[in-house]
Amino acid sequence: MSTATAPTSTGQVLADLLPASRVRDVALVVGGAVLTGVAAQIAVPVPGSPVPVTGQTFAALLVGTALGAGRGFFALALYALAGVVGVPWFAEGGSGAGMVSFGYVLGLLLASTAVGALARRGADRSVLRTAGTMLLGEAIIYAVGVPYLAYAAGMSASAAVAAGLTPFLIGDAVKAALAMGLLPTAWKLLDRR
Repeated sequence: MSTATAPTSTGQVLADLLPASRVRDVALVVGGAVLTGVAAQIAVPVPGSPVPVTGQTFAALLVGTALGAGRGFFALALYALAGVVGVPWFAEGGSGAGMVSFGYVLGLLLASTAVGALARRGADRSVLRTAGTMLLGEAIIYAVGVPYLAYAAGMSASAAVAAGLTPFLIGDAVKAALAMGLLPTAWKLLDRR
């Protein structure tokens, strides 16, 4: 069965519907890194927090879901490595590993991989499954980012939660809702072709 005739078969992610080649995979990885870097520039400072609200978490989760675990991992690894060596595309034009918010970048890498693995199992095909996938991805980002913030900024665990988790929950719910609309809709549109 070809990908053109069965776009919704499990075992595929959206990127698999493009003609397969190494050039495609490299372009998708580079494109995923660039998308995440551009989305990170959509940043709104949060009073009392060294971490802004950004579009990078949404982009990283979409990259992982659309590209799958392997390409999602490499896209976010490229994003992280380029930022560490000086490309100013972390939140608010930052770069380097010394930022107190760098733990979130590491969390993005793991989350992109996890949601990509779930998408390959069809977790991006329905609204409810996409919601669960995005919430898991967000939880992974916080599981790495908040402890790193506490360590790097010399905060207590409760202060890190208050500064690096609580102010972002509403925005994350909005991002999850966007993904819940985008991903299943993309599959439905492709199914109609």
